Amino acid sequence: MEYALVARWLVLYAALFALGLPLVARLLPRASGRGAGLAVPAALVVLSVPAYWVGQLTWGPLALAAGALTLLVASATAALDLTALRDGRVRLGVDIDRNAASDAAAIFLLGFVFVVALRAFDPAVHPGGGEKFLDFGLLKTLQRSAVLPPEDFWFANAPVKYYYGGHLTTTLLAWLTGTPPRFAYNLALAGFYAAFVTAAFELAASIGADRGLPRRLAGGVAVFFVGLASNLVTAGRFALLALPESLRRSAATYVAARTDYTAERILAGADSFSYWNASRVIPGTINEFPLFAWLNGDLHAHMMGTPTLLLAAAVGYAYYRTPARERGRRRALAFLVVPLLAAWQAVQNTWSFPSVLALGWLAVTFAPADPWTLLPGTAGLRSRLRRFSGRIAPADGDGPTAAATAESSRIFGSLVVAGVAAVVAGVLAAPFLLGTATGGGERSIELLGPEMRSGLGALLLVHGAFVVGLGGYLLSRLRVARPWLLAAGLLAAGYVGHSIGFAALAVSVPLLVVAWVGLRTSRSIGYEAVLVVAGAGLVTLVELVYVNEQAGPGRMNTVFKTYAQIWAFWGTAMGVALPGLVLGPWATGDRDAARDGGGDGDTSGSTLWSQIPWRRVGTIGLAVALVTSTSVYGVLAVGAHVERAPAGGPTLDATQFVETDHPEQAAAIDWVDDLEGRPTILEAPGTTTYPGGTDGRERAMYSWNANPASSLTGVPTVAGWRHEIGYRGREAYFDRVRDVDTIYTGNASARAALLYEYQVQYIWVGPNERARYGSVSFGSEAIEAVHRSGDVTIYEVALGELRRESSDAA
Repeated sequence: MEYALVARWLVLYAALFALGLPLVARLLPRASGRGAGLAVPAALVVLSVPAYWVGQLTWGPLALAAGALTLLVASATAALDLTALRDGRVRLGVDIDRNAASDAAAIFLLGFVFVVALRAFDPAVHPGGGEKFLDFGLLKTLQRSAVLPPEDFWFANAPVKYYYGGHLTTTLLAWLTGTPPRFAYNLALAGFYAAFVTAAFELAASIGADRGLPRRLAGGVAVFFVGLASNLVTAGRFALLALPESLRRSAATYVAARTDYTAERILAGADSFSYWNASRVIPGTINEFPLFAWLNGDLHAHMMGTPTLLLAAAVGYAYYRTPARERGRRRALAFLVVPLLAAWQAVQNTWSFPSVLALGWLAVTFAPADPWTLLPGTAGLRSRLRRFSGRIAPADGDGPTAAATAESSRIFGSLVVAGVAAVVAGVLAAPFLLGTATGGGERSIELLGPEMRSGLGALLLVHGAFVVGLGGYLLSRLRVARPWLLAAGLLAAGYVGHSIGFAALAVSVPLLVVAWVGLRTSRSIGYEAVLVVAGAGLVTLVELVYVNEQAGPGRMNTVFKTYAQIWAFWGTAMGVALPGLVLGPWATGDRDAARDGGGDGDTSGSTLWSQIPWRRVGTIGLAVALVTSTSVYGVLAVGAHVERAPAGGPTLDATQFVETDHPEQAAAIDWVDDLEGRPTILEAPGTTTYPGGTDGRERAMYSWNANPASSLTGVPTVAGWRHEIGYRGREAYFDRVRDVDTIYTGNASARAALLYEYQVQYIWVGPNERARYGSVSFGSEAIEAVHRSGDVTIYEVALGELRRESSDAA
C-alpha cells in the first residue's frame, strides 16, 4: 500500500482547503459556517479554469503555473481587507468559522480514507463493467499532450470529442504531487468523493441552520444519503423474502414484470448478492447512485462533476439569501459566478451544464428579491407587466389571477436572467462548445413514448426513500385549509399517472408542485425545497424526452447521467428534511408553526402533519425505517468489496492487474508506455463484437481484447472503441475501421498509402489482431519488428522508406 502517496495527496488537499476557505467565505458570508465545506470544490475550479484556457495555447508547466498562481492570488485577494492594505495595514477581510472548518476537514478526511480503502481492494482499471479504459486513457493522453484539447487516443490525429474537465483537474493534481497516472486515478477518485460529501454536508448544514436545526445533524444526514445510502432495491428483496412462502413467488413475479429483474434473482437471497444489481432497476436504463459509482470505480464525468454541481447549488443559496438592496452582489452571483461554474461544468460534465444554469434560474425565481432588478433598463417593461396585471386581476390585487400574473412575471424575469447567464457561460466555455463538443456524432432529442416510460414500482424502488422523506417534510410545513383534501388529490394524481402510463405523476410531479407552492406560501420552507424542485424537475423531464445517441440504446444514457444529479440534489435536501420532520416545526423557532404543526404563522389553515395522531413517534419510526432500508446495500456491498484484495495485497496501482491477469501482454504495454511524445500505433478496432479465436465466440466491446495498448498508455490508435460513433458519426468511424482492416490484410500498395495517411509509426499484433485477421505479416523492409514479448509483436514503420518502397513498386 502506497501510504506516502496518500499522505502527499492529503497535504495537497489540505492546501487546497486552506486556499479555498477565503473564496467560499466571500461567496457565502451569511451562511452558517461560511461555506467551509465547499472550499475544495471552489479551489479546484479556480485552479482548473485558468489552466484550461492557457492549455489552449500550451498544455503543461505553464498551464499548471497559471492555475496555481490564479488560485493563490484569488485566495489572497479574498482573504485580505483591501482597504486596509491600501493604507499599508495587513488584516483579514473575511470571517472564517473555525468550528465549521474543522467539521469540514474531518468529513473530507473520512470520505477520502473511506474511498482509498475501497480502491485499495479493487484498484484495477479493467475494462469490464464500466468505462475505466476510457477514463484512464484520457489521463494518459492528457499527460502526453502539448496543447488542448488532447489528441483522441481512439481516433488518432484528431482532438478528443469528450468532456474531459475532470480528467484535466486530475492531471493537474497529479503534476502537483508528482504522481504517475496509475496511482493518480484512484487517489483522484477518493478526492472527488470526499469533496462531494463534504459539499453536501456544508450545504445541508447551512440550510438546516436557517431552519433552526443543528448544523452537524443536518450535515451528517446529508452525508449519509449522498455518500452511503442506496435505493430500496436491496431492502425490498429481503422484505419479499420475509413474506410467507405462498405470497413470495407471486410478489416476486409481479415486481419482476415491472423492473429489470427476474423473479429468480429477486428471491436468490444474500448469498447471490452483487453490488451491480441495484443499479439496473428501470428497464432499459442505468440507475446509479454515488456509493455504487465509487464501488464500481470509474473515474467518470458524472462523478467528478458533482462537487461543482453542489458548489453551484450553494451559489444559488447565496443569491437566495442576499437582500434585494445588495443589487451589485446579486448581479455578480447571477452573471459572473453562476456562468463561470456552468462553463466549467460544460467541460467537466456536459450533462450537468444545463442543470447549473437551471439552479441559477430557480434561485433567482424563488429568492425574495425581484429578478427584474438585476437587469438594467427594464423598468418600463416591468411597469407594462404591472399594468397588464392590473387590467386582468381584481382591483385589490389579492385575487388568484393577480397572484398567477405576478408569478408569471417573476418566472419570465428569472428566465431572462438565466438567458443572459447562459450567454456569458457560452462565451467562457467557447473553446469546448465550439470545438470539442461539436462533431459528427449521432445525437437527437426525442420524445418518450408511453411504452418507454418508467413504471410506478420501478420509480418508487429508485426514488421511494426520497419521495417519502422529502414529501413528508414538505407536507409537514405546507399549510392548507383542508389538508386531507390535499392528500386525496395527491393520491388521485398518482392513480391517474399510473393509469395513463405516466408514473411521474405519482412520484416527482407531486414533489415538484408541493415544493413550489411551499416556497411561495410558507416561511417554514426554504432553499431545501429549491433542491427538491431541481431534482423533481429532472425526474419528470427524463420521463418526457431523452437524448438518442450511440452511448446505450434508447434513453439509457439520459437516465444514467441525469439520475446522478438527482441524487446530489435530493440527498442534500434530505439532510434538512429528515431532521426537520423528526424534530418538528418547533425546531425552526416559529411559535405559530410549532403550535399549528408547521406553516408560516397563518392560522387560517393547518398542515396534514398536524392532523396525524402520535406524529412524533411516527416520524421517528419513519426516519429509522428510511435510514435502515437504504443502509442494507452499503453493508453488504462494502463487506463483499473488501474481501477481494489484489494478489499482492492492497494497492492503489490501477495497472498492476495487467502484470497478474495478462502477463503475456504486460511487457509490450510497458514498452509502448515508455514511448516519448504522441506516436500513432495501429491496433485492431474496438468494434462491438467480432469473432473471438478458435472457439468462434464473440467478444464484447467492454473487454480486455478491445484496444488495451492505446487505452492503457494514451498512445493514439487509428480506430478504437465503438464509442467513437457517438463522437464522430457512424460513417467516419467505420471508414477508419475499413482502413485498419486494409492495413492488416490488404495489398502492399494500399497498406503503404494508409500507413502514411495516418502517420502510423508502430503496429501492434497480439491475440486480438490474430483473432480478427488470422496470421498477420507485412513483407516489407520498412516494417520491422522492434519488440517481442509474450504473445505480442510490435512493428516499427519507417514512413519515409515505406513511401520510397511504394514508389519503386509503382
